[in-house]
Formats: sequence, structure tokens, C-alpha cells
Amino acid sequence: MILQGKRVDLPPAPVVHHQVEAHARNTPDAVAVFYAGERVTYAELNARANRFAHYLLSRGHGRGAKVGVCLDYSVDLLVAILGTLKAGAAYVPFDPAYPSVRLQLLLNQVPDLALIVASPATAALVESASVDVIDLAPLAEQLASLPDTDPGTPVIGDDVCYAVFTSGSTGTPKLTAVRHEGWFNLMNWLKLEYGLHSGSNNLVVSAFGFDLSQRALMTPLFCGATQHLMATRNFDAMMAYRMLSEHDIRVVHCASSTLYLLVDWETARGGDALARLDYVLFGGEALKVERLTNWARREGNTCTLLHQYGVAECTDVATSYDLADYRPGEHDIAPVGRPAYNTDIHLLDEELNEVGPGEQGEICISGASVGAGYLNGSGPENAKFTTLVVDGAERRLYRTGDRGQVNEEGELVVLGRMDAQVKVRGMRIDPTDIERALGRLVGVREAAVVVTYTEAGDAELTAFVVPTGGDLSEDDLRTRLLWTLPRNMVPARFVNILRIPLSPHGKVDRAALADAFRHQFAGSTTAA
Repeated sequence: MILQGKRVDLPPAPVVHHQVEAHARNTPDAVAVFYAGERVTYAELNARANRFAHYLLSRGHGRGAKVGVCLDYSVDLLVAILGTLKAGAAYVPFDPAYPSVRLQLLLNQVPDLALIVASPATAALVESASVDVIDLAPLAEQLASLPDTDPGTPVIGDDVCYAVFTSGSTGTPKLTAVRHEGWFNLMNWLKLEYGLHSGSNNLVVSAFGFDLSQRALMTPLFCGATQHLMATRNFDAMMAYRMLSEHDIRVVHCASSTLYLLVDWETARGGDALARLDYVLFGGEALKVERLTNWARREGNTCTLLHQYGVAECTDVATSYDLADYRPGEHDIAPVGRPAYNTDIHLLDEELNEVGPGEQGEICISGASVGAGYLNGSGPENAKFTTLVVDGAERRLYRTGDRGQVNEEGELVVLGRMDAQVKVRGMRIDPTDIERALGRLVGVREAAVVVTYTEAGDAELTAFVVPTGGDLSEDDLRTRLLWTLPRNMVPARFVNILRIPLSPHGKVDRAALADAFRHQFAGSTTAA
């Protein structure tokens, strides 16, 4: 089964920062960035990025180099990113929201790192690096003496523009590289398909290290709009909502769990700032559509919810679906839609043969969005990037490891991870299926299911449940689940909690849940 995206011609050099340079020429006084009361125009942002690009080139860090960026959200962060791209180099985010121990691990995974851009607030986090750590502020005088003109470094679509860390099956972080062509194709699709324009002002709400954040940072600048940045290292729902209320923000990109928090914040306070947005583009984890239904159906809600699917290895977004078209049934899963431009979705079996209509298969991606591969990988994960013959031509393909099918309307539905299924009491189970069933129960706001182990080493399931009111009893939840799930899929334990913890990327933090379980039930069971 193949879903084909619309074919759209790209320029000879599909390079994102050329769009920013064009806006600096055509609308130099338009506001590019708003941060902590400071407004920076396109002309100013472009000039500052040019000076940094010339600085990198003067040090020999041009085309093909890799520049680390460990900065809080700020104008300097965008200067560092754009300057790196203009020099022909690729940037690598080192998220300051991560603990220093995690960052030290990541530093060791970057081959041939040139230098790291940091600040007084973040430099200590990367001080173990074996390369220079520079701060733009003390370099101000030197940078001011450099040209503010576009350096004109030749960059082609196949060059790497950034590389982000993603978890590997071996437990070692993988550094996956994205190509300029894929990044340009993604933003061009968002601009043309959804009509994003110079008024499509954006607010960044996700952590810098997240793959989603890279397109959230650059898409408004690609379109000539204003990028709003919050003066906080970690997500702050109150600050985010205040900025949505006070500024003409039209677009937000976020993980599903972050959207739930914003919806809860608006619902509890009776506001409408979120409901007045043009778009929220969200995904990254299994959707709990019941968390959004009442808010989305509110009178006067004009926000279009785009439920999207993709992976970091393929420029973050491969498909998109307007949730307004979704009509939930008791066991339905909201689709993630159809492919982006110049992108195809293949559903294949273990031998990479196409599955039939309606059948389940591994979701594989081909086309412009497929990245350059793992920069630090030499193990089995590299095999995820392979080739497939389609209509007599060989095409590069990425095997996502996700399980899916195409519904009767021709929309992709993601069913879970191929490797997320666990054997419990002799049967293979995907915990996501149980989370969806729990979410449909009256009195359950949301739920997360983790795999735990008894002292004898037997796997069992523990469900963490956020109730809408008072605590829910284990017997009641178990009884009601048995109406919709087979007995072997009903969790062994149910734990009431106030909220589901989120990782810095805004996704459910399952490791934190497992740790909480281990501490709560120490002595009787251990968590995995």
C-alpha cells in the first residue's frame, strides 16, 4: 500500500535561509523576532546572522562543519542558527533544559564538532566539551567589524542543515541529520497547503532539543512572519497562554500533551486565546482525542487542529490531518492523514513487500523528506535507511518501526510501535491500545500505561490515571475495562495521580512514571 504526496517543484537550491535573506531585502522593517519586549527586524536579524557566518568562515568552519548551539530561547539563538546555515555548516541543538550529565553524553556522540555557541547561563552545561565554547556577547566588537552582507556560501539541497538527537533501540542517543531539501520541502508544504503567510506569527512552546522545535523556530521566518520566544527554559503554560492572549500569534507547533495543557488552561479560565488561533500543528505521540473534543466543539472556536505524524529521521513531519474531519467511534483512532508534498508513505511487511488495502504494515517513508542518516551510527539502526524499487526506480526509504494501516478514506492511521508490543501472560500487547480504552471511560481525564515487572521477573501492566474528579477505584476501572478489552490487556495495577509528567520535549515521561512506581511499590515489585 502506498500513499503518494503531491509532487511540487522545488528551486534549484532548496535552502531555507535564502528565504530569510529575501525577506530582509523585500520587507527589511518587518519584525522577525519578539523576545522579552525586544523587537528585531528582518534586516537586523539577517545582518547579525551574516556577521556570525563570516566569523565562522574566518575560523574555517564552513560547508560541512557542525556547530553546537547550547542557548536558551533568545535572539542570539536564532542568530547562531541562521549564521551557521549561512556559513554552509549544520547546527546541533544541545538543549539547556537537559541535565549536564545528559549533555555530556550527547557531546561525545557528535563526530567532528567544530565549536559550541553558549552563554554565561549555559556554558557550564557544556564545559566538558573538547572544542571551544564561545559566547556571542564578548565577541560583539569583533563581530561588528565583520561584513553584514550575505556570505553567499554555496549550499545545495543534499547538504545537512541540522542534526538532532533521537533515542536509539540500543539506548545510545542517535544523531540524525536533516538535509536542506527536506527542511525546505516541509516549510514550503506548510506555507502552500495551509496558506501560512507574513501574518502567521508563531509562538515556540517546545524544548530546543526536540525535532519539532526546529521547524517551529524556522517556519515563521520562512514565511516572513514574526517569531515569538518565551523567556523561560522549560515550558510554562501560564506564560505561554499570557503571550497568546497579549500578542497577535496565529500558529503554534507542539506535542499532543502540551496541547492538552494549553486546552486545560483555557477551559479552566474561560479564555479564548487558543480557540482564536489559525492553526495548532501537533503530534509526536498517540492522540487522546477525548482531551480535545469538548474544547474543539466550543461555539466560536476557529482554530484548525492539524494532527501530524513524522519522525526526526525524515524532517519531522510526513503526514497531516485536519481533526475537524474526524468522527470518533467507540474503537476508532484519529488518522494522521495524507503525505506532505514530495513524500510517499509505504506500508510494508517484514520482507519490504506492500501490504494490501486495510492491512497492517510497517510505516516507511520515501521522498524529499528522508534525512541523511545517523552521523554517529554504525550499528543495526543504520539499516533503517534502505532502498526500495518502486515502478522500476530505486528509492531511498526510512523504516520508522511504527505500525499502521490506511482507512477507507485513504488516510494513514498509526496503530503503535512495532517494538512497543510486550508479552504479558503469553500475549503480545501494545500499551497504547489500553491508554485509548482508559481515555474513553467516564471519569478519566487521561492515562498512561507502563510495563513493570514482578520480583519473579514477570511482566505486568500498571496504569497511571488522572481522574476528572475524585480518585477512581481499581475495581471500578478494571470492571469497566473488561467491557471493551480482553482480560489479558487489563492492567494489574491502577494508580491515581494528579497529572501525567512530561519530558522536556512535551511528551509523556514514561521513565518518570516507572520510577514513581518503583518508589511507591518498592519491596513488592520493581519497575522496568
